[in-house]
Amino acid sequence: MVVAAGAAASSGLILPVSFARADKRRKEHEKEHEAEAKVTPPEDLMREHGVLDRVLLVYEAGLERFTSNQEFDPAHLVNAAEIVRDFIEDYHEKSEEQAVFPRFRKAGKMVDLVDTLQTQHQAGRRVTQTIIQHAPGSRKDGDDRRELVTAIRAFIRMYRPHAAREDTDLFPLLKDVVSSHEYDAMAEDFEKKEHQLFGEDGFEKMAHRVAELEKAIGISDLSQFTPG
Repeated sequence: MVVAAGAAASSGLILPVSFARADKRRKEHEKEHEAEAKVTPPEDLMREHGVLDRVLLVYEAGLERFTSNQEFDPAHLVNAAEIVRDFIEDYHEKSEEQAVFPRFRKAGKMVDLVDTLQTQHQAGRRVTQTIIQHAPGSRKDGDDRRELVTAIRAFIRMYRPHAAREDTDLFPLLKDVVSSHEYDAMAEDFEKKEHQLFGEDGFEKMAHRVAELEKAIGISDLSQFTPG
């Protein structure tokens, strides 16, 4: 009986169990994929703005330390600018320029705003390069620090209203200028590109990089921003 049972098991009686487990894993994977796909294009773009907002806090912390002549490692600003370059400019903004802005232009809606936003993208890339160029020599007061401070202030001044206008005026209307099929396809395209450039959980990795910068410069505790 023992041999027969073993033979029966090895001959296929456990296969249905294996198939059931595999099917269960497949369904769980599909559910995870569906959950990711439920992030709409505007939601995806807006949460990426959250990464940008946190980088701006890092920039502001650097400006405050410079103003008060406190010691500040400029490598933190280089790292912050590289996040902007790699994640915001080379991924997020290119997604807007290739997938969002053309659809508004085609629909004849918000064209002036879209043109201004794209012009600001180009200006922002120049400013980011200035930050990366001058940050390493900014530890002491001098030309590098002055150039850096001017660039950071210009970047913050432009991107706060830039991102706010996209979040409130542009992105909420995206669904009105594309078909439901295009809308869903955009979400999938954004996710695919993110994985290609940054691997799985690309957004989470970038958010973690910013969080590490916040810890390094002492602004990770959210309560410190609460008015007394």
